[in-house]
Amino acid sequence: MRQIASRDNPYFKALKKLCQSGRERRKTGQIVLDGMHLIKEYAAHFSHPMALVISESGALRTEIAAYLSGSCSTITVLTDVLFDDLAAVETPSGIMAVVLQPKTSHALNQEIDAVLLDGIQDPGNVGSILRSAAAAGFRQILLSADCAHAWSPKTLRAAMGAHFQLDIHESCDLPGFLGGYQGQGIVTALGADQSLYVANLKKPLAWVFGSEGQGVRPEVAEASRVKVQIPMSRTTESLNVAAAAAICLFETVRQRQ
Repeated sequence: MRQIASRDNPYFKALKKLCQSGRERRKTGQIVLDGMHLIKEYAAHFSHPMALVISESGALRTEIAAYLSGSCSTITVLTDVLFDDLAAVETPSGIMAVVLQPKTSHALNQEIDAVLLDGIQDPGNVGSILRSAAAAGFRQILLSADCAHAWSPKTLRAAMGAHFQLDIHESCDLPGFLGGYQGQGIVTALGADQSLYVANLKKPLAWVFGSEGQGVRPEVAEASRVKVQIPMSRTTESLNVAAAAAICLFETVRQRQ
């Protein structure tokens, strides 16, 4: 067990770069899991982390201390100040893990259900949609190149372990995928003639959700065969994209039951 108290320490610098840089994560193939829940979810699906990083105060917490006692991972203890500098939230968890990013289990399949994210740049929204997709039984996820990084600490934290149940494909050609899709591509659009609740959602679907500001790009919307509207109060212009995705995905679940 090593202890680090200096920002000039090379390992701390590497950790900070890994937490903050998608390019660094892609280059190393490593990601950072923040908190016991994510670490346990990862271990349940894959293996124990290769490295654990804890804060001095985190080492005193009962749950973390119990986990460390049975761990075979390399353990590094940071001062609370240094650990807080890495944390993605205001109330740090006290423990992080460095692991290899899981590889996608299956190639893209244009015959099964999919969720397509087009330009969604908020990692919290991306993570929330991944969590809803996993809960609704959608396993195949495609992200356009301008989406938030699916494996960033903030996205991982928002998804609460959903990543490990999904096949996540980043930097995808969404119009190209939809052009050859054997089911129906479907997108929500204000002013669409068809209500979500009367659309037939029982066949294979590729649900498309667009960016927070601009929505789905015209070329992606054009490649989607079906457009639906979520009924809402006339005094409300739109929904948060993560909320809209949850409504659509679970209406699909309802119809299929």
